[in-house]
Amino acid sequence: MFAVFKPTRKIVLSTLALASAAFLTACDPVPIGGGGPSINTSKPVPVALLVPKGSAQSGDAVLAQSLENAARLAIGDLQNVQIDLRVYDTAGDANTAAAVAKQAVGDGAKIILGPVYAQAANAAGLAVLGNKVNVLSFSNNTSIAGGNVFVLGPTFNNTANRLASFAASQGKGNIVMVHSNDAAGQLGRSAIEQAIAGTSASLAGTVAFDRSQQGVISSIPQVKATVDATGANSIFLTATTAGALPLYTQLLPEAGVSTTDIQYIGLTRWDIPAQTLELPGVQGGWFALPDPSKSQQFRARYQGAYGGAPHPIGGLAYDGIAAIGALVGAGKSDALTGAALTQSAGFQGVGGIFRLRPDGTNERGLAVATIQNKQVVVIDSAPQSFGGVGF
Repeated sequence: MFAVFKPTRKIVLSTLALASAAFLTACDPVPIGGGGPSINTSKPVPVALLVPKGSAQSGDAVLAQSLENAARLAIGDLQNVQIDLRVYDTAGDANTAAAVAKQAVGDGAKIILGPVYAQAANAAGLAVLGNKVNVLSFSNNTSIAGGNVFVLGPTFNNTANRLASFAASQGKGNIVMVHSNDAAGQLGRSAIEQAIAGTSASLAGTVAFDRSQQGVISSIPQVKATVDATGANSIFLTATTAGALPLYTQLLPEAGVSTTDIQYIGLTRWDIPAQTLELPGVQGGWFALPDPSKSQQFRARYQGAYGGAPHPIGGLAYDGIAAIGALVGAGKSDALTGAALTQSAGFQGVGGIFRLRPDGTNERGLAVATIQNKQVVVIDSAPQSFGGVGF
C-alpha cells in the first residue's frame, strides 16, 4: 500500500523520489560559449548562495542551513583560493529568487550558487542573464538548463545512461519500460528511451500507469503480458520508493514476473529510506548511486563539523564551491565563464566526479548497486575519470 500521489507546488531535486509538479520552459537553451564575468583571482571572489531559508515549506529551513554548511565546509578545504560567500534568502519563491539574484549581482557576485527549486532557478537565471553571470542551480530539472543556468542535481538522463549501458553489458538489454503518466514519469520515460537508443540494448515495450494505487494494480497484467510477448529480460521502472515501487515489487512477482528470471532496474534510489531494503521484491534489483566511499567521507566530515547529518542534497553546495575553487585556483580571469565551467576534465565532488555540459546539464560518475540480503552491494564501481568504464 502506498500513499496517494499528490502534486507539489515546487520542483525540488530529490534523492528520494522523482520530481513532480509543473515544469517551466526556462530560458531558451542556447549554446554556452565564453559568457561570464572577468574576475581577479588574487582577491576573494564574491559568490552568492541562494537558499530557501525563509520558505513556509516544511523542511526548507533545514535544507537551507545544510546547503550553507556544506558550502562553508568546501571553502575551508580550498587551497590558495579565497571565496567571499554571501547568502541570500529566496524564501522558496521564484519572484524573490529573481530579486535577490539581481541584488547579489549588484553587490558584486561573480557567480550564483543555487537556488534549489526549478522555478526559482529559472527566474534567477533570467534576472541576471543580461549581466552574463552564470547560475549553478541545485535543481535536477533539465528543462531549465541552458543559457546561463546549469543544473547540479543528478539527472534522470545520467542515471538512465549508466543503467542501460550496464544492462546491455550484462546481457540484460531487452528492456520493458514501466513509467507513470505524470510529468516526472514522462521525463523518466524520455531519459530511458534516449539511454537505450545510445547502447546495444533494445526497448521491448512500454507500459504507462496512472499514479494511483488502482493505476498500478490495473497495469500489472499489461506488464506481465508485455514481458511474455517480447521475451524481455529486464524491467526498467521509474517508480519511487515513496510511491509505486513497493507495490510493483510485490505484485509483479506475484503475477509471475519473477525477480530471478527478469532483472528489475530502478531509475531512482532504492536504498532511501533504509526500510525499503527490507522489501522482498527489491532484492536483486539494480539502481545507481554516487560513489559510496566518497559520499560516506563527506557525511562523516559534515557530521564532525556540524554535529548532524547533511540534507540528502546538501552536498551539491559543496560540489558547486569545489568547482568554483578549482577554476579560480588556476588563476585565470575567465575562470567563471561558461567555457571554463564546462571544461571536459570535470571536478571532484562529494559523490565522485562530475562535469557541467554546454547545454546546462551535467554528467556524474555513478556506481551500480544491487540489494542482497537487505544490504546495498555495489556491483560496478563508479568511474574515477571521464572517458573510462561507466561512461
